[in-house]
Amino acid sequence: MDTFEQILNIVGFFIRAVGFILLGFGVARFTLDAYYKAAWQVQIALSAGFFLLLVGLTKYSSPASMGMFALGSGAAFVMQFMGKKEEEEVKEGKKK
Repeated sequence: MDTFEQILNIVGFFIRAVGFILLGFGVARFTLDAYYKAAWQVQIALSAGFFLLLVGLTKYSSPASMGMFALGSGAAFVMQFMGKKEEEEVKEGKKK
């Protein structure tokens, strides 16, 4: 019975890690998508909310969960800023 509980613990850690990656990715994508379309007051609120969530996870969550959130957020930021470069290259190719 002890082995079964250990297996469930490992599965639970994996599910928590995947969940925090998806949470970080989703929150960062929402923040970035809404940020560019909003007024400056909403931009401040979005930025503050994102960083308060980050600080809250640091205080009340395990370091591994915080790291997974940071990885998901980082992936969203990289995807947001890498897509624009590819679009510019496609536009330049059509102009030639």
